[in-house]
Order: sequence, then C-alpha cells, then structure tokens
Amino acid sequence: MASSIASPDMLAELQNKATQLRIESVRATTEAGSGHPSSCCSAADIVAALFFSVMRYDPKNPKALNSDRFVLSKGHAAPLLYAAWAEAGLFPKSDLLKLRTLASDLEGHPTPRLPFVDMATGSLGQGLPVGIGIALNAKFVDKLDHRIYVLMGDGESVEGSNWEAAEVARHHGLDNLCAIVDVNRLGQSDPTMLQHDMEAYRSRWAGFGWQALVVDGHDLAALLEAFDTAAGTKGKPTVLLAKTLKGKGISFMENHPSWHGKPIPKGAETQQAIDELTKQLKASSTAISIRKPSVPVQGPSPISPLPPSPYKIGEAVATREAFGQALEILGSVNPLVVGLDADVKNSTYTDKFGKKFPNRFFENFIAEQNMLGAAAGLAACGKIPFVATFAAFFTRAYDFVRMAAISGSNIKLVGTHIGVSIGEDGPSQMGLEDIAMMAAQPGVIVLYPSDATCTYRLAELAASHKGMVYIRAGRPKSPVLYGPEETFQLGGSKVIRQSASDALTIVAAGVTLFEALKAYDTLKAAGISVRIIDLYSISPIDRTTLLDSARATQGRMLTVEDHYAHGGLGDAVLSAVGPEGIKVHKLAVRTIPHSGKPDELVDHFGIGARSIVEAAKRITK
Repeated sequence: MASSIASPDMLAELQNKATQLRIESVRATTEAGSGHPSSCCSAADIVAALFFSVMRYDPKNPKALNSDRFVLSKGHAAPLLYAAWAEAGLFPKSDLLKLRTLASDLEGHPTPRLPFVDMATGSLGQGLPVGIGIALNAKFVDKLDHRIYVLMGDGESVEGSNWEAAEVARHHGLDNLCAIVDVNRLGQSDPTMLQHDMEAYRSRWAGFGWQALVVDGHDLAALLEAFDTAAGTKGKPTVLLAKTLKGKGISFMENHPSWHGKPIPKGAETQQAIDELTKQLKASSTAISIRKPSVPVQGPSPISPLPPSPYKIGEAVATREAFGQALEILGSVNPLVVGLDADVKNSTYTDKFGKKFPNRFFENFIAEQNMLGAAAGLAACGKIPFVATFAAFFTRAYDFVRMAAISGSNIKLVGTHIGVSIGEDGPSQMGLEDIAMMAAQPGVIVLYPSDATCTYRLAELAASHKGMVYIRAGRPKSPVLYGPEETFQLGGSKVIRQSASDALTIVAAGVTLFEALKAYDTLKAAGISVRIIDLYSISPIDRTTLLDSARATQGRMLTVEDHYAHGGLGDAVLSAVGPEGIKVHKLAVRTIPHSGKPDELVDHFGIGARSIVEAAKRITK
C-alpha cells in the first residue's frame, strides 16, 4: 500500500502498531533480563509497515505457499519479530514474557523451532543469502508471485557474505527481493563505519546493480511509498536504506551508544520508557486488516525411486563423477531436487544436472557463503538442495554450515577434491578437515563412498533423508566394487574381506580402501589374514559391525584415511569402539601436504598400501 492511498487515520494506526511493538520489546527484554531493546526500537516502524500494510500473509499459517516471506537477518532484534507475530494474532502477547527461557521457543535469536522462522539468524550476514534462496525458488522453481523481505542491520553490512549475495541477486534479476538496512548508526562497541552517511550506502548498493532507495526509517508514509516503488521495479532487486535512531522513542536510550544488548532494568527506568511510549499512542478509528495471499493450486510432486546403478564391477569411475550422474537422474525422478554450484560445476559434475534442469540449477560463481545461505532458503521452501564445491572451500562457508545445522536445514553438501589423492594441485585445494567440521555438527549425516555404485545409492539416500547430509566425493578414478543391486543404508558399512583367522581389522573408505585391498594381498602372501571394512557411513557409524569385527580380530583395529588425523574416520571409529576397550591404531595425513602425483602423495604421507602393511605387521607381531 503506497502512501498515496494511506489515509491519515491508517498512518496513525500504523504508528500505534510501531509504538506497541516497542512497548512489547521493552517489556519482554526487561522480564528476560537480557536482550536488545534498542535495536528493536530502531526498526519498529519498518516492521510495522511490513506486517500491517505491505506484506500479504496468513497470520494463522505463516508458511502458506504464496505468503510474502520475512527474514530477520539482524537476529538480535528477535523480540521485535515476536511482538509483530503476537500483534498479528499468531499467539498470545503473554507468551512474549517467556522470552529467552528454556520453556519457550522465543529464543534470544530466532530459530525454525518457530513456525514463522525459515532459518536461524543471529550470526550476522546470513539473512540476505537465505532470502536469495527463497526468492530464487519463487521466481524460477515454483513461479510464485510473493515477495521476500530481508531486514538487515547496518553493522552487518560490512560482512563479505552480503556483498556476495548482492552480486548473485543482481545476476539473477531478483526483482521479488527487497532488503531493508536499518541504518541506526551505532554498533555494539562503536559507531558503525559509515554512521549516517546515507549517500555512501546508496552508492555502494547501486554499484552492485540494485535499486537503492534512501528513506527516513521512522516516516511511515515514506516507508510505504518506498515499498510500493520496490514492488513495481522489474529486473533488479531493491534495497531500502532506512535512516533510523537506535532506541527510538525512549528519551534516555535514543541515539545513545551505551545501550546495545542491554535491557532496561526493572523498576523506574522501565516504567519511564513504557510511559513515554504509551504517550505516543494516538486515537484512531481505523482497524488494520492484514492482506492474505491468493493460494495457488499445486498438486503433490510425484517422486520415483532411482533405477539400478548403471556401473559395472571393475569399471573405473571417480566418485565425484558418479555423484554428478546420480544428481542428474535424481532430478528426473524427484522434482524437489535443486542444484547449486560455485563455478566448479565441470569438476563436481553438477553441470549434467544444470544442463538438463536449468530452472532448478543455480550458479553462484565463487561465492560459497551465499551458496550455502541460498541453499538453506531453497530448503525452507520445501526443496532438496544439493550443494557442491571442492571440500576445502566449504571451510570458507563453515558458519553457514553451522547455522544450517542449528536450523535443521534439509540441505545436502557434496565436497569433492578430497585429501592428498587429488595430486598436483597442492594443499590449498585438498579437503583434509572436512569430515571433522561436518561431523562436529549434531544431526549431520557424513558419508564417504568408495565406489560409483555406493555414491549413486548414497545420493539417493541423502535426498530421501530429512536433514543435513555431507557426501565426500573423490577425484581419482577407482574400480567399481559393488554390483548394481547392492544396497546401502545410513549408518551402515560393508565387510569386504574376512575369514575365521583374521588377526586385524582394517577400516578405510575412499582411496584408502583400495590401498587396504592392495595391502590385503601383500599381507595374505606373508601369512597374515586381515579383515577389511568399507566404512562408507562415518556419522552415524556402524558400531555393531565395528565391535564385532574388532572382537573377532583379538581387539586389533587399524584405520586408514585420506584426511587429517584429528576428527576424521579414525576418531569416529575410536569414539565408537574405544569405550569397549578396543585399541585403535590410526594412519592419517599428519603434516601439511605438498604437490605431487596422487600415488606418490598417498605413499609419502603414510596412508598407502606400504604403510598399511608395515602397520599391520607391527600390530599383529
């Protein structure tokens, strides 16, 4: 609704809504004894304009298919978001007084435990990438006409992830996306870099190809007009740069640098703040009517199982290539599957999917942080995003992995170019810590297939699993071990060599599994029988098989992995069997690696067949 059609009474009622949001934010944070009321107060007019005039949504069904979506990137202003939904009627206002308690899902920063939150925020610089994912889904996948609004803080505008997002949003022409920057001038410990230099903000966003509108963030008529302009803009995203005052409406807090993250103490100060705000309420005879969206008719998406694996035993296929083929076929049988890449699609083999399903594949260029955030946004819309890049480059986006895990996001990560076995490219390209960082997050499934058939089936399992999955896919070609009808399960493993006389269990995955098989032949010739386990599921782990095998081999167990020693396959095995008194010997990469040929590096860094044979002889002596 533009200001031209907003009556004085309507503007007065919207101002009352903004004031009420400030009052509720103060009350909730004071009761909690912690929180950020000053950051809520600066953005209250923006939120009131959106929730009670601009956005189309169903207050009783926040995730209705065609509802406009709101992402609070400045997550510390959560009490303001909660107050808006309470004011809209989703839950009683009395619930706001349970803010930040164990008994309430109204947490210090929003999480998807709440039905109106798409993604956990509070780690700054993440809301805009998430909003991009939601906007991509609406514009290209579901073809919905809803709009996406992302409220950001000015302090977080220096985060590099926001400028990755700005580039990607411009590239995809996301005219259904509107960012709002709450330029309240004050950060946590100092004024922000640009403070109230609104022209500097405008020129930066405009330079990234956005329509950049400077607006008084406390002028509701101006805000409504700016939102109306944004809605009518085609071919580019819009950012509203709202000049505001932190602590607006409270005399002793307004524009004062010492109130960040501090609730108003109970007693006289709180009463003064509420009295000052209450006096700002105006008589109005106009009732706010929230606009509900039209509901498009969408039938259920038909999903079919994957056909049998197309690979023959003995055929040489890289697991990264098998992933690419699996993703392409998944796209054919499951319309919810979407793909994202970061300018390495011809190495991760996601280009196969992209060529076949161009409206479901999103190139992020070299912007891994935005890619992860956009994937979370797509997942919030019910899609199943497969996100691929070199495993090493997920380290740059790890905070996005962490926040996606907090959100229980249904994203599937695929890291290629793992370990020293990638060869000549050297250590900067070698994923050697990826198992550790992914497995550290509760609830994340970590898979490490050794051959093409296993990769193919694990991709299918990943798509059907509700929750985050990480698949580790290698660069070298390796022989197919399993026939097309072989089955796999999350938390499973395969014992691929065993006998009644085994003296040692060797646990491996990926390239080191084939090194273990070479060592098996050498050891057998030397009269030493060993058992070999393909541990394709790192988390959850097949504790039963590991323990049974260890006990059958006199409590002797050796792990071998193309990964750093800390937090990898060996540590996962130790955590599973160590409490039962099983001693685990570990071979892993223990120093910073070097360029070289893959076979040379595998041997040089002590994870090849020669090292396995030496370790096995020493352990079984």
